[in-house]
This record gives sequence, C-alpha cells and structure tokens, in this order.
Amino acid sequence: MSQPSKKIEKYTALVIQPQVTISDDHSAVRKNLDRICNLIDFSVGYHWELPARLVVLPEYFMQGVTTPGKGEDGLDGFMKKAVTFDGPEIGRLCEKAKEYNIYISGGGIIERVPEFPDRWFNTAFIIGPNGKVILKYHKWHINASLGLGTSPHDILDEYSEVFGGDIKDLFPVVDTDIGKLGTMTCHDGCTPEVSRALGYNGAEVICHPGAIQEVEGVNEPWDFWTFTRRTRAHDNMCYLLGSNWGTVDHKFYPKAFCPGHSFIIDYTGLVLRRADYPEEQVISCPIDIESLREHRSRCNHNTWVDVRTEGFRQIYENPIYPPNQFPSGRPPRNLADKMKPLREVFLDVYGRGQFTPPAGQTVEDMANLHEKRIRAAQKIGLLRED
Repeated sequence: MSQPSKKIEKYTALVIQPQVTISDDHSAVRKNLDRICNLIDFSVGYHWELPARLVVLPEYFMQGVTTPGKGEDGLDGFMKKAVTFDGPEIGRLCEKAKEYNIYISGGGIIERVPEFPDRWFNTAFIIGPNGKVILKYHKWHINASLGLGTSPHDILDEYSEVFGGDIKDLFPVVDTDIGKLGTMTCHDGCTPEVSRALGYNGAEVICHPGAIQEVEGVNEPWDFWTFTRRTRAHDNMCYLLGSNWGTVDHKFYPKAFCPGHSFIIDYTGLVLRRADYPEEQVISCPIDIESLREHRSRCNHNTWVDVRTEGFRQIYENPIYPPNQFPSGRPPRNLADKMKPLREVFLDVYGRGQFTPPAGQTVEDMANLHEKRIRAAQKIGLLRED
C-alpha cells in the first residue's frame, strides 16, 4: 500500500529579471554574477513574512549570447566563456542557495562537458538548499538559427550512452520539499513536447529560463512569449515561472533586445504576476502546491486523464529534424553550419504535403531557397563563414 503524501506549505517564488552584460571573456561573467547575487540578497530579504524558497533566473544570465550579424561568435568565442559545474561560478550560486535555504534555477549556462570536449551545451540547472546541484538539463529544442550549443538530439546515440536516453534522463524532474520541479529553456517552450515530457514525469513547477527577443514577440499585440507559455502551464496543470532579461549591455544590441515581461503563471494558465517592461525587476508570488494537487484530482477538463495517445503516434514515428547531425569531432562551427540540416527538413515537410510551396514553386525550390538565403547573408557578412 502506498504512503500518504506530505503537506507542502505555501512559499514565495521569485523570478529575477536582471541586466545582462555580454563580453568576450570572463569579466562579464563576474559582473553578471555579482548583480544576480545582490538581487537574490534583496528579494529574499524583502519577502521575509512568507519566506522565499525558489528563485528563477533567465537564460544566458551569466555569459550572454550573440546572434547573426556583427558580433556573431563562432565556436571558439563561446568556448572561451564556457564553465564547468564544479567551478567557482556555479559555486557562488550554491553558496547563496545554502545561505538562504532556497532552490535556485537558471539556464543558458555555456557548459563544457568532459565527455564531449569539442563543444558546449546550453544547460539549465536546479540547486538545492543543501548547496548542491540537484538537477541538470541540456536544452533539447535549440533553434537552428540561434546559439551554437549542442542539443542532446544532435549527438543522440552518443549522448544516450553517457547520460541515458530514457524520457526521465532527457527531461528530468526532481521531487523536493517544495514540490516536483523541472526546467526547460527558452525555445523549448515554443512547442508542446518538452513541457509535456516534464508533465509526464510529474512536474508541478516548471522553471523556465528564457532570452526571448522582441523579434519573437514579447509585447502586445503579438506577445507570443506569454500566450504560448500560458498554454504550456494549462496543458500540464503546473506552475510555470518564466524569466527573461531586463536590459542588456552589448555594443551590438539595443538595451531592450530581450524586453522583460517575465511572469509567474499558475496551473490553470492564469498569469499571476508579470513585469511588463524592459528593465531590471524581481517579481514574486505565493506558490500553493496543495491547491495544485487538489485541482489535478478533478476529472472535468483534466488535461491528462483524457489523453488518448494512439491516434498521434504517426506524428513522431519518423524523424522530422533528424538526430545525430553533429557527432563527436563535428560540432557546428557557426550558425550557417548549424542550419545546414534544415535543407532535409524542408524537403521532408514540403515533400509529404504538410507544407505547400507558394504559387509556382516546387518542393526542391523551397529547400534551395533556404540555402540561397544563407549564402546571400554570408556574402554581405551577416552570417559567418569561418
């Protein structure tokens, strides 16, 4: 017979929306960490009546990231800023977690992994109040046109041999005294699959670091960032805490490149708190895990108990974006290199009739168009060639 669950008291969750500084070396890393630690000191101290137990930080809060155009980093540029999880950078956050008896989650860590030394991973983490990293997650849906981090999918066979290939290995959830916590990073939240895997593994709170740019829609009337993540929370009947940059200090970016709008969304998809501007801020909200668990006990409009999986298997039987595109010894060198596999993807989605070409165009034309755009961008220096 199973044991009764233990009650989880309400607690305060904090989402930090910081300024991020980007540079070519570790000087910016120290500056960013100093700022984050000061904001943790402030926000934990301010919420003393209902103590803070969880802090969520954005993607690339420590090292920043570059994009196409002037300033695009190649693989070497990113590797110069890479850290390991046993180094002093993560160690500072572990000390903060232990000092305040809190969990700290963040993402976009440019991580060097000893098992795959020729590349870096975009890594999210959760640190426990014992001062130890209790969960690490390597971003799965890395959009091909941004960031040179390796997805587990890019080296799926090798990765699975080292870290495991089960759904619980790839999309881990940790059971804690403040609920079952999972994390996904930025582009992971654009489509349903990663959050669904976390929900399948039991996540009650999804910590969601992002570096969501205005070109992706962070403000009304589009605000893609909010409406998609409300859907992810609703679909999985879980809290979702999304953290974005406030402002950025980088010579090639506007200050509001990733213009805030961090939020805390509840298990019905309701936005409880939001920082509706591009500036530094900390938002906070009580988290009630017992209320979530009671909500999940009802059958009416329960988004899990009515799921009928058999009719959807064909969607995933065959690869769309194929795995193992960047095996050991062959990491992507630059963004243009990383986008090369998309030719086969375009041939597939147009070839099977899922997408229809514009008038007068063929399936082959659509794959060729992608390559022509890359070459044109390289010709005028908008994408790197080296």
